[in-house]
Amino acid sequence: MLREVAALKNDMGGSCRLPLVFKNSDGSYTIEESEKQLKIIPVGWDALVVIINQQNPLIDSISRDQLRNVLTGEITHWNQLGANSDKPINLYVRQGKISGVGRTLRQQLFNNPDQEFRAGATRLASSGKIEKAVADDPYGLAVSGISSSRHQPVKMVKLEEIEPSMETLRSGNYHLYRMLFLVVSNKYHQRPEIMDFIDFALSPKGQKVILEAGTLPYHLGVSLIFKAASQDYLNSIDIMEQHRIYTLSGQ
Repeated sequence: MLREVAALKNDMGGSCRLPLVFKNSDGSYTIEESEKQLKIIPVGWDALVVIINQQNPLIDSISRDQLRNVLTGEITHWNQLGANSDKPINLYVRQGKISGVGRTLRQQLFNNPDQEFRAGATRLASSGKIEKAVADDPYGLAVSGISSSRHQPVKMVKLEEIEPSMETLRSGNYHLYRMLFLVVSNKYHQRPEIMDFIDFALSPKGQKVILEAGTLPYHLGVSLIFKAASQDYLNSIDIMEQHRIYTLSGQ
């Protein structure tokens, strides 16, 4: 989607990842060429949640270390999570390494955007397909956004015994999240209607709409950048700011 907006194939989009950044051998950074001609405007926050089948009674909470080990394949069975079952965990993840959820997990849990996930995991093309798969699989497990998962017949698991919610996210107690962006071309000033929409999204009225939709508005979670983000994530934001791609005002 970022590349389609940068190429002017789409006027605007939504994303939960920043443009890709690659570290060079000399320590400098390069932005993915097809994702340069953009403005990325943060408008909200979404908790990332571990989801399991709604009828699954095996676990209610998972630790960050356990989640890392599930994602890498060191934990493959429910009894390794303390459950009274020797059934295998059917793990569902996004295809590739650049989806918003997949990349954010790699950055926040591993501080490594190239982290490999379990080879035997089922890889699907969208979060919606993953949520549906978990809803249909008694032993399925995945990570998705709370904003979409809450509309699906899945069970959201506590992280480090903390309930996933907008309240625990806002307080900084829940430490796994993604930032939500409006994405426009860096030529968007030529389009008054796009400028008007961005102004609305960033206005108190627009942020109220975001809150009423079940998502934490950006201004209510600014401190989250420093509470849970990895150094890789912070570096990416800093590089986007230096190149005037990431902007808080839409200017």
